[in-house]
Amino acid sequence: MQKKINIQNKRARFEYDFLDQFTAGIVLTGTEIKSIRNSQASITESFCEFNERKELFIVNMYIEEYGFATHFNHRPRGSRKLLLNKRELTKLHKEVKNSGLTIVPLKLFLNDNGFAKMRIALVKGKKIYDKRETMKDRDNKRDLDRIKKSFNQ
Repeated sequence: MQKKINIQNKRARFEYDFLDQFTAGIVLTGTEIKSIRNSQASITESFCEFNERKELFIVNMYIEEYGFATHFNHRPRGSRKLLLNKRELTKLHKEVKNSGLTIVPLKLFLNDNGFAKMRIALVKGKKIYDKRETMKDRDNKRDLDRIKKSFNQ
């Protein structure tokens, strides 16, 4: 039985407002997928960008080198191609180019067939006062949960 891999970018929810979300496949080598299956990856500092041929790549994604590999191991921080439909790629490219929006990864996971997939989002950056509002809402929710818990006991 295969264990669940769920690598998240928790910082993205705080930093950005999500406009649209997509699920994309990733082009990986053998040692990269083995490291991901061992949960040895991080997407917190990564972002997505288009190249000159309108292909989408994830940049600065960290995948730790596989321990049992030989000298054919992968680079830990490299750009990896994301796989989307042509229609989705053109939509994203147009939004990024015209509106100045950004594409960030939210979640890296394995689907039922064992393929690595990434949930990406088209986002707009939050202002400082929006971030303060998010922090205030989170603190209020935590306080309410404490009160409910103590009241139920």
